[in-house]
Amino acid sequence: MNTIPTTSPIASSGMDLRNMDIETALLAVQTERVQLLDEQLMQQMEEVQARNEQIAKLAEVQTGINELLQHFGSDAKADKKLKDVYKGNLNTAIKDINEKLKAAGIDTTISGDTTKGQLETMLQETKNAVDKANNTQQMDMLRLQSLSSKRNEAFDVMTNFVKKMQDSRNSIIANMR
Repeated sequence: MNTIPTTSPIASSGMDLRNMDIETALLAVQTERVQLLDEQLMQQMEEVQARNEQIAKLAEVQTGINELLQHFGSDAKADKKLKDVYKGNLNTAIKDINEKLKAAGIDTTISGDTTKGQLETMLQETKNAVDKANNTQQMDMLRLQSLSSKRNEAFDVMTNFVKKMQDSRNSIIANMR
């Protein structure tokens, strides 16, 4: 009679609807749906936040590489080495950019022997990674919006159901008087 397929979230949550009246069962199902959507929503928000952090780290890498490229003249050839043009403390600059690369999850490192061409290639790869992350971020945001709408709809259904149950009870009580 009130059986739930074994593949449903309700069945897997251990909820037994056989001993419940229809109103309680429907309320339990709606409550479970809202809770599941809340969990998905929280997970999606965490993914969006992680992607934002990754984009910020990649932006720091871009800034660092651009700062290194500024030391090359506009007429510098692609095979010109960083150590030959850098003015200032090269070791500190290399340590800083390598820390940014590592934080962004990029396993490449820069040294004094890194050439202008290599830096330009790294910059382009970083830009591509930012573009890819931004595109994925847009998809994540659409999914987040969809989940939020579904959650709100489920909550509204549950709230309306509770209100209708209460109205029915009030009507029955009023008819008994």
